[in-house]
Amino acid sequence: MPIMRRLAVLLLAVAPGAMAVPGAVRCGKLLDVRTGKLLTDQTVVFDDQGTITAVGANVTLPAGVTPIDLSRETCLPGLIDVHTHLTSDPANSGYASLGVSAPQEALIGAKNAARTLHAGFTTVRNVGASSFTDVALRDEINAGGIPGPRMLVSGPPLGITGGHCDNNLLPYEFHFRDQGVADGPWAARTKVREVVKYGADLIKVCASGGVLSKGDQPGTPQYTPEELKAIADEAHKLGRKVAAHAHGTQSIKDAIRAGIDSIEHSSLIDDEGIALAKEHGTYLVFDIYNDDYILQQGAKAGMLPESIEKEKKVGRLQRENFRKAFQAGAKMAFGTDAGVYPHGDNAKQFTKMVEWGMQPIDAIQAATLNAADLMGWKDKVGVLETGHYADLVAVKGDPLTDVKLLESPVFVMKGGEVVRNDAATPSSH
Repeated sequence: MPIMRRLAVLLLAVAPGAMAVPGAVRCGKLLDVRTGKLLTDQTVVFDDQGTITAVGANVTLPAGVTPIDLSRETCLPGLIDVHTHLTSDPANSGYASLGVSAPQEALIGAKNAARTLHAGFTTVRNVGASSFTDVALRDEINAGGIPGPRMLVSGPPLGITGGHCDNNLLPYEFHFRDQGVADGPWAARTKVREVVKYGADLIKVCASGGVLSKGDQPGTPQYTPEELKAIADEAHKLGRKVAAHAHGTQSIKDAIRAGIDSIEHSSLIDDEGIALAKEHGTYLVFDIYNDDYILQQGAKAGMLPESIEKEKKVGRLQRENFRKAFQAGAKMAFGTDAGVYPHGDNAKQFTKMVEWGMQPIDAIQAATLNAADLMGWKDKVGVLETGHYADLVAVKGDPLTDVKLLESPVFVMKGGEVVRNDAATPSSH
């Protein structure tokens, strides 16, 4: 079925105003992500608020409820991606991005939110969007107006003048300055307050140069330690966590010492940086799938030649450092940089995580337990347990032996509402 037709079906399936009702799902196998064990013949029961009320082999069903039959499938919690850009699209890479307006970006976000949810990712962090389009997207999803994952959003990312988060594609005559630019500790504090004022759930900061920005280098520090500490202090005072874009070795360590909660990309982290992350309990988020897309499809998508050359220098190093950090026992959460590659392909990263040192259960825990903890939502998502949202995906087969199965979920549920049901046995719910 063509993608747009599938999206149309999806939009109808979760139409605004649909009323949640109590229900249940019967799973042939259920992955307990805490223990890594597959439990057999499990039933997940949820109430009319989409919250799980019981899980087990012998649970009492609410009156009149016939479970959805997934007796031939393996169930696991809805997946979480902590580094997405739903309002971005690889088709708008490089100079093509200059033609994208804020209203268009919001519409792109609605399309990508549906694709992401349909792919089994029921929760995401959106770390960077212009004009607070991600705030609008989050709010409309929460209101039931459009389908999409649960979202925590950052709004415009903070960055220095001329840095990774300050668009350098226009000549001086246009005097362009990105919305999140702030130089100096007090200006940075002010910017934190501003993005929180307009709806940000977390703060995204660009601590180092980047791959897809023009005129800088991934390893070059941008924000100073004093600025990073001011941002972290102000954000934490306001009850927000901070995610730092940091490829560079020094910037990673500066961000960790400043008290920032997660390091995004982490490409050039060294042994000292890994030790610091462990000491401070900082999460590392390695987006190790999109190297494949950038090198294979980036030129076609319009990415700048200099960006592709930068990726050639850091891509493999990032994967090698991913393995080192995992083997050292650093805290790691699943984040892909979706938007650099096409949305809906998020699960392709699981295979890379296994290829570079993890066992399938480790990669799955990164996208469930660990991601939920990083988001501050471990009491809501990431496990199939009483009191958590009824966010559930199912695959045919055993993801503990073939993690690639997560790329093809046959069933997706968010908050007790069925988003996708391609299971062989028809739904009776």
